[in-house]
Amino acid sequence: MLADAFASRERPVLIGRGGAVAAADPFAAAAAQEILTAGGSAADALVAAQAVLAVVAPQACGLGGDMLCLVREPGGRTRAFNGTGAAPGKLKSVSDDGGASVTVPGMVGAWCAVLDDYGRLPLHLVLQPAIRLARLKMQVPPSLAAAVQKHRGRLERNGAAEWVLLSASAGDLVVQEELAMTLDRIGKEGDHAFYSGVCAEAIVRAVRAHGGALAMEDLQAHRTVVDDPVAVEFRGMRLMVQPPISQGLLLAMSAKALSALGDIPRNRIDHAGIELTEASFAFRDRIAEGERLLSEPLTLDLDRASNRGGPRAYLHTAGVSVADRHGCCISSLVSVFDDFGSGVFVPECGFTLNNRAGGFTAAPNDAAPGKRPVHTLAPAILETPRGPLALSTPGADGQVQTLLQVISGLAIEKVDLAKAIDRPRWRSENGKLLVEKSHPHKAELAGLGHDVVEMPDGDMRAGAVTAAGIVDGAPIACADWRRTTWAGIV
Repeated sequence: MLADAFASRERPVLIGRGGAVAAADPFAAAAAQEILTAGGSAADALVAAQAVLAVVAPQACGLGGDMLCLVREPGGRTRAFNGTGAAPGKLKSVSDDGGASVTVPGMVGAWCAVLDDYGRLPLHLVLQPAIRLARLKMQVPPSLAAAVQKHRGRLERNGAAEWVLLSASAGDLVVQEELAMTLDRIGKEGDHAFYSGVCAEAIVRAVRAHGGALAMEDLQAHRTVVDDPVAVEFRGMRLMVQPPISQGLLLAMSAKALSALGDIPRNRIDHAGIELTEASFAFRDRIAEGERLLSEPLTLDLDRASNRGGPRAYLHTAGVSVADRHGCCISSLVSVFDDFGSGVFVPECGFTLNNRAGGFTAAPNDAAPGKRPVHTLAPAILETPRGPLALSTPGADGQVQTLLQVISGLAIEKVDLAKAIDRPRWRSENGKLLVEKSHPHKAELAGLGHDVVEMPDGDMRAGAVTAAGIVDGAPIACADWRRTTWAGIV
């Protein structure tokens, strides 16, 4: 039998006319396409996709979590929206889960801030795909069912015993009526419906019932921070990342150092990336210093692994990248940090709250009242000679590593976007170098002294890139074949 000439693991670059999207789930991509078709902007489509992710992937993200995005306007200006929240004003202690791990959720506020500047449709219309999915029965994905079983104990301990998802199996059809009602109120009233009134009261009640100090005044004082991105030149391209408190700055540091190496052998590019990202994580707690860190030298030996050790092992988060026919493109990530965040469930509203206070570490990233911890979410925009690309990936500390591999493929090795996303990857983690089984330089990396551990092709730790942008004047999108990432065009 002849092989199918069109069969390929590699996902193609899709070229649209009215817009393009890549998202962490097919339902999210479909929601963005629906909104783009209705005349919505990239911002409208972005919020529609993220809202759907809050319904289908509550283990990764949700209304109780955060959102960071980079918006590149058609004229070339890029703005960074920081939709993360601060620790309570009366913070006394922090933990990794439960009420003491919760910071103010920032995603809903960021939605409204982005749409105030770039939206074309009413918020209630933008949220309709998510409301419909929550109300008219969602089929429980196997990944969600598995996450529920893994975290059942902490969910029950933190008030989620009656959550409909805890009694559902993979494939079951469930209605999330409380979540649908919350989204409906937000659609009609804006972020006021979330940060004050019955929803805010329910959030505070849940947090305090499980040992936290969040108060109504913390929610009412929340504001989305809007700033300029941090930008570095990278082999004839321009890479833009979130400013502090995002550790996207570590990606900028690594990219700047890699670019400065000049021409290096192709079989040393991965090694250099590993060494430079490991070196950059030594500065993680100092991210608040911002662009000053770009002057810090990152050292490496091209012929020997330093074995400095990789960052921590977190896997969560969901990405959405969108471009529209007007020339706007947006890169974003949403997250509740660990699976189901703190595990603290708000029964009246149908979602769990983040545990982002677990991101506090050593000074100057130590916990304090009203302070935001360093954040793993690191969306990026790469300006290429043919147009801007919005790039994001889940994977917490692995985000910096995955994105550096993709942009290195584009800017140094000159492979096309589909190939740059498809290729086997590595991830430095907890002192080991995890390498996908089919990686061509696996043995060579071990020979350089890396403690190589093989992982299956497509392992969650390799990330799942979402890419969208404007290439030669047309909106494009490309999805990773890893996880449930999907792309669509209109």
